[in-house]
Amino acid sequence: MSDTDVPRPVLDVWCELQCPDCRTALADVRALRARFGDDLEVRLRHFPLERHRHAYAAAQAAEEAAAQGRGWAFAEAVLERTGELAARGEELLAEVAAELGLDAEELDTALIDGRHTLAVDADQAEGRAIGVTGTPTYVIGGERLDGGRSQEGLRARIEEIAGRLLADRAARG
Repeated sequence: MSDTDVPRPVLDVWCELQCPDCRTALADVRALRARFGDDLEVRLRHFPLERHRHAYAAAQAAEEAAAQGRGWAFAEAVLERTGELAARGEELLAEVAAELGLDAEELDTALIDGRHTLAVDADQAEGRAIGVTGTPTYVIGGERLDGGRSQEGLRARIEEIAGRLLADRAARG
């Protein structure tokens, strides 16, 4: 069995694009992607919180950005402007899309027609089923790590688990 036959480890990042803690966690996510590159699949999972008025629309917009090939770039750009999202909502989402060279009109249409509602709802339901209660929350190697209370030490723990999973993968490959 070759290394390519063994699935690469996955880090699910349960995130909400209007969440200040997720904005802070962005530095850790970037560092993890830089350290592990393509060896670790980092997936954005949506967990919009009711207290943030534009979070659900932002999650749907991120799904449309992903459909246009720029999901992470869009999510990062919105997270960098969480305070502005609270004030400007969908106007900001369209602006970020345009800044990234996405089809902002198509993004706006996706928000109107709700084509990504099921994807966002599915993420949120799965998150609830596995015990996600806040954001950011990480899941790697079957372990849930809650960053909503404190992010201290989480990146090191994720690096430890990812390293172990990658070593296991190499041993099987």
